[in-house]
Formats: sequence, C-alpha cells, structure tokens
Amino acid sequence: MAKKLVKYCVVDAFTDTAFKGNPAAVCLLEEEKDDKWLQSVAAEFNISETCYLIPLNEPTNTNPRFGLRWFTPVDEVDLCGHATLAAAHYLFSYGLVKTDAIEFSTRSGILTAKKVPEPKASNSQDDWPAGY
Repeated sequence: MAKKLVKYCVVDAFTDTAFKGNPAAVCLLEEEKDDKWLQSVAAEFNISETCYLIPLNEPTNTNPRFGLRWFTPVDEVDLCGHATLAAAHYLFSYGLVKTDAIEFSTRSGILTAKKVPEPKASNSQDDWPAGY
C-alpha cells in the first residue's frame, strides 16, 4: 500500500517576519494517525509545538470544523494558543476554507478562529489615535 504524503508547514506566530515569533508545525492529515506516529513526527520537528488538523464532516455546522491536537517533542498537551493561531493561519492563507470562521474540536472543547481584515496601512500621523 502506498503511503500518503502529509501536507505541512511551519508557521511563525505573532510576527510577519520569517524566523521570528513563535514557530509551530501545522500538519494537515487526510486520516487519523495513531498517537505514536503523531508523537514521532513532533519529535522529528523538535519545535515547541506540532499540531495536527483533520477535517471533520459534521453537516450541522455552518463553519468548517477540524479536529486539532497539539504535541511537544515529548508529550501531547491539552491546549496551545500559538499553534491554534498557526493552524487557522494555514487554513485561511492557503485557501483551504472558504469562510471567515473555523471551528476546532479539541481536548479542551470547541475553539473558534475568525479571520479579520488586514488593517489599512497609513503613513500619516493624522491617522493615529489621540495620545500617540
């Protein structure tokens, strides 16, 4: 049986500059994998968090829903904020979802990520809020 490739990327959260911020590996799975495999991949990446997304087909939801799990190089964790943001960024940035909101089903419950518009760039001090 041929092995299926896993789509992944490393996202630097909390920055718009490569190799800054807080990195998280994001892996998009087509099917469930066993815990030992998930942990081995996280150990191979050897960064603070590796997260795994798997699409969930739940017809009652208006927003796409994904299963989401987080692993450090040595253990699974119940919640990771920066890897959740990295997962949402990956799905939004690569056009893998067509909505402005995503739901993640996790060990900590349902988490929702919403895409917000980019702020308008301004070079004028007249556009700054009072007090700056």
